[in-house]
Amino acid sequence: MPVNRLRRLRRNSAIRDWVSETVLRPKDLILPYFVIDGKGVDRPIKSLPEVSHLSIDKLLKEIAKVEKRGIRSILLFGVPKKKDKIGSEAYNKDGIVQRATKAIKKEFEDLVVITDVCLCSYTSHGHCGIIKGQGTPYHKGTEQASDKRQGYIIDNDKTLKILAKIALSHAEAGADLVAPSAMMDGQVMSIREGLDKNGFKDIGIMAYAAKYASNFYGPFREALDSGPHFGDRKTYQMDFRNSDQALREIGHDIEEGADIVMVKPALSYLDIIYRAKEKFNVPVAAYNVSGEYAMVKAYSQGQGIEKELALEILTSIKRAGADFIITYWAKEAAGWLN
Repeated sequence: MPVNRLRRLRRNSAIRDWVSETVLRPKDLILPYFVIDGKGVDRPIKSLPEVSHLSIDKLLKEIAKVEKRGIRSILLFGVPKKKDKIGSEAYNKDGIVQRATKAIKKEFEDLVVITDVCLCSYTSHGHCGIIKGQGTPYHKGTEQASDKRQGYIIDNDKTLKILAKIALSHAEAGADLVAPSAMMDGQVMSIREGLDKNGFKDIGIMAYAAKYASNFYGPFREALDSGPHFGDRKTYQMDFRNSDQALREIGHDIEEGADIVMVKPALSYLDIIYRAKEKFNVPVAAYNVSGEYAMVKAYSQGQGIEKELALEILTSIKRAGADFIITYWAKEAAGWLN
């Protein structure tokens, strides 16, 4: 009977690490931040342990620490001072994300700054698009995402124009990539055309290409106060029962000009990450979302196993095929990996 010496040699931890097939590195991790107006603000987010709302000055100090650990990229979400029906603060050139981006790029030139492009935290109704007449009757066959029961319509085409304005304002502030997450049809093409027309052909797009209507988003919505005030997002986010649809959505975004495609959430959708990486020759990102993070924090409390659990989860996402992982563990994980 042949002896599998390599399997036996793996009992030695040094050799086991040496021959491991999947290597997770700090530069693979993208760290999300929630930036808020004010000065000296470091306000813990109750449902997201060890994550805070940070003012720009505090954010700069945090970035200085994580950059030393090997983190090369961040994803910015803004907490606006005011909201309205069309989310106008999202494309304000003096908005919180725009000011934060300018400050970061001034101090950390080599850091990759990615900005979220969506309306949910900026609209008074909490949806990711412009509402076309709440109470408007639903008409079968319309192009817009709709919910007959609630009697409202998300106006896809009007939303595209707003998303393009947001992306342009982020590019003007110095963002390296914009990340449209509204899941509107044609959002990548609209943003790409807007950026190119205004001289920003080198700004990349990391598209939320397969974003599922998931129950894992709760803590994030609390952090941004971005939950919908009526209805839900199932009319424009993906049904978690579908996988072939995800590949079609990803393919459309690539055709429209996406440079990186994203699967969100990550942990319950490892099969989608794998299939996307196998089918498309483009970089794939995965978002290890707030609920996935929070549930492990709760489970591991007092047991001393958070590090092992977190690294197992992040490695599984990388093993499935993700080139980049957006995760609230990025700071800690970079320290563990180093």
